[in-house]
Amino acid sequence: MSENVVHLHKATDPLAPDTAPTVLTVVPDAPPARPVPLWVRSGRAIKTGVTHERTKTVVRATARHGLYTLNGGRIVARRAWDGRTGSRYERMIRAAEAAGNLEAAEEWEERLQRFRAARHHRRMDLLHSPVEAAKGVAVGAGMGIGVLVALGVVMAINTGHVGDVITPLSATVDFIALLIRIVQVVWGPALSIGPFLALLALWSVGRKQHAAPAWALPANVRNAEGEPITPSIVVKALRDLGVPALRNAIKEMGDAGASMLGPIRIAGCGVEVDVTLPSGVSTVEVQHKRRKLAENLTRHEHEVFITIPTAARTVRLWIADSGALDEPIGPSPLVTDETLTADYAKGKAPWGQDLRGDAAGMSVYQRHLLVTGLSNQGKTAALRALALWLSLDRSVQFWLADLKGAGDWRPFDGIASVLIQGPTDDHVIQATEMAEDAVTEMNRRLEIRQKDPNAKFPPLIVLVDEAQVAFMCPAKDDEGRPYGGSKATSRYFMAVRKIHNQGRAVDVLMWQGTQDPTDQNLPKLVREGAHTRASLALGTEQQSRMALGDKAVNGGAAPHLLRQGLDKGTLVVASDGIAIPAGQASITVRTHFIDDDAAQAIADRAKALRDGVTALHAIEHEEEHDSLADIAAVIGDATRVRTKDVLARLAALNTAAYGGWSFLDLKRVLDDAGASPYKSDGVMCVARDRVARALADRDTEGSASADG
Repeated sequence: MSENVVHLHKATDPLAPDTAPTVLTVVPDAPPARPVPLWVRSGRAIKTGVTHERTKTVVRATARHGLYTLNGGRIVARRAWDGRTGSRYERMIRAAEAAGNLEAAEEWEERLQRFRAARHHRRMDLLHSPVEAAKGVAVGAGMGIGVLVALGVVMAINTGHVGDVITPLSATVDFIALLIRIVQVVWGPALSIGPFLALLALWSVGRKQHAAPAWALPANVRNAEGEPITPSIVVKALRDLGVPALRNAIKEMGDAGASMLGPIRIAGCGVEVDVTLPSGVSTVEVQHKRRKLAENLTRHEHEVFITIPTAARTVRLWIADSGALDEPIGPSPLVTDETLTADYAKGKAPWGQDLRGDAAGMSVYQRHLLVTGLSNQGKTAALRALALWLSLDRSVQFWLADLKGAGDWRPFDGIASVLIQGPTDDHVIQATEMAEDAVTEMNRRLEIRQKDPNAKFPPLIVLVDEAQVAFMCPAKDDEGRPYGGSKATSRYFMAVRKIHNQGRAVDVLMWQGTQDPTDQNLPKLVREGAHTRASLALGTEQQSRMALGDKAVNGGAAPHLLRQGLDKGTLVVASDGIAIPAGQASITVRTHFIDDDAAQAIADRAKALRDGVTALHAIEHEEEHDSLADIAAVIGDATRVRTKDVLARLAALNTAAYGGWSFLDLKRVLDDAGASPYKSDGVMCVARDRVARALADRDTEGSASADG
């Protein structure tokens, strides 16, 4: 018999050497949080309830409607007081005196005297009115009773009953009794409802006038974004402008403050109003508060423009519709109308739109041009748009230097007789020589004009984009003369100055585009030599004065207030070549943007217009004369002759053939013959030996061809 052994305690095997024992740590529970006192919980609940948006809405609504009624009563009382007294006239007199308009003050004083005389006459009539009223009542009652009795007699005769004599009288008495009973029935409810109707009427008056603090008004009225411009809004905005003399004058005027304003006129995508300022308030004080004025009118700063018209102590406000200036304008007519052509002398380039939304056309006839602004604001696009339009006039010649070299002017390859593209010193040297050649061409034309005052010349546009690169160029020529700079030794500077001085008379015009103007990269004499000055967004008022001149900036021009990056293509223009409203010194233009593809298409149209003309002139010249032989003839025995003199002598020799020649025409003939002009002492010359050798080589080749 086997024994069963029961182990009450199970043996525990020893732990493996690499197995660590598991240790359980018992963390005691955190002590319970202290209860929040009742007064703290109540305070939080009250704060949440008070600051809740729904509570704010209810408080605003309660305050708003209560103040509508209260202030509506005040408005009605004031209107009644104005109607019964001369206070309205007295306010208008004070307003006219505050504005310095003594004539208006005298006129209102005369009206006040007439009002007082009429009121005195009415009051004197009231002394006699009780007696007259009693007499009138007695006479009326007697006549009424008589008529009723007469009517009763007629009825009695008709019916044969004597009692009918008093029938009309008794019917009238019954009708009066009925009216009295109706009044007795209605009187009680009317006394109860009447005050509520009166309060409702006062509330309606206050609501229409928004007679409540701004914080209590509805959100759409409180924000007032895009609120229509009314006289009261303009006067309030001027009052809160922070000009003490203006604020005090408007307070003295009271409700008559709107007398400062002219009519509010629709002007494009906004409105325009003239404000005659009170005596002691300068137009400059208002101009310097443009941002605050715009905010008071619930507009952004760029949506309010302040200019100075011809009238004394007057500012002209143009206030855009909210957000209207952020909308792009339409495409250029150069893009949409493929039949459009240009006329240098009589036409106007379709440059863009003014703030009124009207087309802004720019005349370039005999006007030097300067366009400036900060980088990447649309300067090249604005300048190129004018040049593209003018390229459609096939009589216009272009010499063009793009000192940025980014390809913006590539469409003019084939249109421009000279096209320089690049930012290096070598490109600046080429651009300088181009400007000097333009001076030579200008002098040639002036000499011809002296001999023939009626001589006509094709327009020559000398265009330099990124001209600040030329002015800042440190390179010097072989004689040590700098190409850049703003001194009399600067070759580029002096060439531009000479063209500015005399080029206009013979249609040699200088167009320049430059950025971020300073006295170093845009000298004073150069910028003031331009007839048309236009500026995009700039950084400071001082730069605006450099770009447009003191007169334009003092008159309200403010390109430094344009928004960099947001107002691309928006130009402030000072020129007699564009229609500017009377009394203003500048106009703001939003230019059309023409992209590269559209610019190339317009340029292709211009090339198609020009191709036939160029070929025709070349054939005529070859048939009518031997240009190289004529050049040799006018040089004579001189070792070398300046190109300017050669052109003048050729024009004298054969005006029909050479009267319209420029330096480029002369250079083309000499280059083809291998007798290119060269510089001697900084002046372009033609060498007699080179021309003679070219003629000999040509004759030799001709003889060889004939023998062959």
